[in-house]
Amino acid sequence: MSQENGSPRRLPKTATLPFTQRMAAASSRRPRRTLAIWGLLVLVALVLVGTSLKGLTTDAHVVGATQSSQAEALYDEVVGSAGHKPTDVIVVSSRSSTASDQDFKTFASRLEAKVGANPGITDVLANFSSAGPLVSDNRHAALIALRAASDADIKPVVQAVQSANGRGGFSVAVTGVHTVGNDFTTLSTSDLRNGELDFGLPISIVVLLLVFGAVVAGLMPMLMALVAIIVGLGIATLVGEEFHLSVFIINMMTGMGLALGIDYSLFIVSRFREERAGGFDKEAAIERTAATASRAVLFSGATFVIALLGMFLVPTNLLRSMAAGAVIVGVVSVVAALTLLPAMLHLLGDRVNSLRLPFVGKRLGSSGSGESRIWRTFIETVLRRRVVMLILTVGVLVALAVPLLGLHIGQSGVATLPNNLPSKQGYLAEQHYFPHQAPYPVEIVADGGDTRTRTDLSKLEAVLAEDPRFGSGTIAESANGKLLALTVPIRGDVVSSPDVAAVRQLRSEVIPSVFAGSRGRVLVGGQTAETADYFSAVSAPTPYVLLFVLGLSFILLMVAFRSLVIALVSILLNLLSVGAAYGLLTLVFIHGVGAGLFGFQKVTAIDAWVPLFLFSVLFALSMDYQVFLMSRIKERHDETGSTTEAVVGGVASTAKIITGAALIIVVVFSGFARGQLDMFQQMGFGVAVALLLDATLIRSIVLPCTLSLLGERSWYLPRWLNWLPRIEVESLQIPPMTADIERNLVLTAV
Repeated sequence: MSQENGSPRRLPKTATLPFTQRMAAASSRRPRRTLAIWGLLVLVALVLVGTSLKGLTTDAHVVGATQSSQAEALYDEVVGSAGHKPTDVIVVSSRSSTASDQDFKTFASRLEAKVGANPGITDVLANFSSAGPLVSDNRHAALIALRAASDADIKPVVQAVQSANGRGGFSVAVTGVHTVGNDFTTLSTSDLRNGELDFGLPISIVVLLLVFGAVVAGLMPMLMALVAIIVGLGIATLVGEEFHLSVFIINMMTGMGLALGIDYSLFIVSRFREERAGGFDKEAAIERTAATASRAVLFSGATFVIALLGMFLVPTNLLRSMAAGAVIVGVVSVVAALTLLPAMLHLLGDRVNSLRLPFVGKRLGSSGSGESRIWRTFIETVLRRRVVMLILTVGVLVALAVPLLGLHIGQSGVATLPNNLPSKQGYLAEQHYFPHQAPYPVEIVADGGDTRTRTDLSKLEAVLAEDPRFGSGTIAESANGKLLALTVPIRGDVVSSPDVAAVRQLRSEVIPSVFAGSRGRVLVGGQTAETADYFSAVSAPTPYVLLFVLGLSFILLMVAFRSLVIALVSILLNLLSVGAAYGLLTLVFIHGVGAGLFGFQKVTAIDAWVPLFLFSVLFALSMDYQVFLMSRIKERHDETGSTTEAVVGGVASTAKIITGAALIIVVVFSGFARGQLDMFQQMGFGVAVALLLDATLIRSIVLPCTLSLLGERSWYLPRWLNWLPRIEVESLQIPPMTADIERNLVLTAV
């Protein structure tokens, strides 16, 4: 289609339009009202976030009853209320004085009184007796145990400790549940500011400007992303009133909001400019964009949400919180792309190309500017050697995936934090002076007060005392004599993989062996046991999550493109990029290859939630590119009837946009990797490298070569599946041409 006498082409009106076109028409018909509604939503969200976003937790716990939670309830019956258990400890030490010296007692007592005066701090306990468990073996250090109500309540304690440290020759440090939680929150905020906002945001803007070649068009996707993030945070605030959300939901919503908001806007704005360059007037260009790119965005968003919904099968607050954040911001991004963006395009029109940049903005508005000659040349060159290129590229990706066989999961604890943080300093001091007197011991409860149970529990105490991973324990009895509790210290970082392995072995081997023949029920609790239950809660549902995500994605793709082959190829290629990401993750973080170069620390295990969450996020994001590219290839195939030509044209017209979108996501998640929290380093690095491989090797080489080799078999759908509904991802709903339009086209052709 083309223009006649220089006048823009319009589309005839049709009585019924698909959903995305109706949304675009309604929004662009009254653009100022649409903008006002979104402005109100942003304002309300800002008020909610500023006044009600609180109560977020750094605790990663299992939702529902576990062995450790049952053990804790019984343990409290034996030793007293849980309110008396210390959550944090202060380590006071001196090179010259001992705990029995008066100056040591005076210094520690003053600190004890100052700490206990803070609201939210209870059960402050110090005992300077040389025989007490709160004094080190060399008597040059003592513990002040305390209970804080929350992470926020520990802050004045940290300040008091830092103020007292170094005075009078005494060293003071603090560590514990809430001290660690407070440090994780501090690092989370710091990483959000330094990584995603100070690093990801500016570089994303630069990439957008280079992709669009104009300042106005380049800033629009960023504006859409910020709107999606703010409104999404407002919704998350309301959700947080009913559910316990992790503090890391903010990081996830910011990163995912930037990625999705920019991606969806990028696809739509680029299509709108392409339609305008093809000669359609503003309204027709918006309508055609809504029928194509907007439909692809809606479908991509649905696939993204489905992939993340699988995370709710995992009964942990961390994964569910992060999945909820990603789903919320994903839905808001789609709605904004379908309503707010058409309204803005209607108001701007061709001014979307305003403030063009030198060189990259030269061809804006010209016919054919949507297809890249460089990419067409590249893909034609690749396809001339498609068998060799396919084998080499797949071989590289498989080689990158091989190290995943050595993947181990664990949890980020205090040992992984930077040494300059209070909790890490306290942990190091505690490990130095109290290697056998950990304040977070293993709590073993035996239900049954008969003589056999007592004998077996004493035997277990002796066995663990000989185990270098544990220490000497103490046995207590409930008031009614029916419950016995054995408290045993455990060495090291209580959430580390070695400690978790020790507790698992205690549960599965040691206790069954010692209590063989006993009728008593023995449960293991404590912080390390909670971590072991957390690992099990994450790993046990993994097969169901994979089946859910892969199955539903396969069905959606098969219905959308009406091809069994396309759906299968899409799934396999996504698994290939995910496998390569897992392999690189293992290679860098566990084996330490290049870890120093990237500024990462070598670890013994990948954080337990990362692999499963990484799978869902990578699968969801890569589907964006797959849907966008395949919808354009199918559109070209319907026009030309040639799969090879459709592949060349589809890649040439989308590669610039897909590469730009991928670079933006790589930059955003590289911001995560630049942070100090190792779990976000792992997640950010994994997403960044996977999408970089996906947008380059997968979309530019493997997929085109595969489809070209398959030819028309790419579109194979068995006859027995013809009953599947016809849902076109990109479908222009245009009625038959009128006589005037047909005559104009004939005159133009002549």
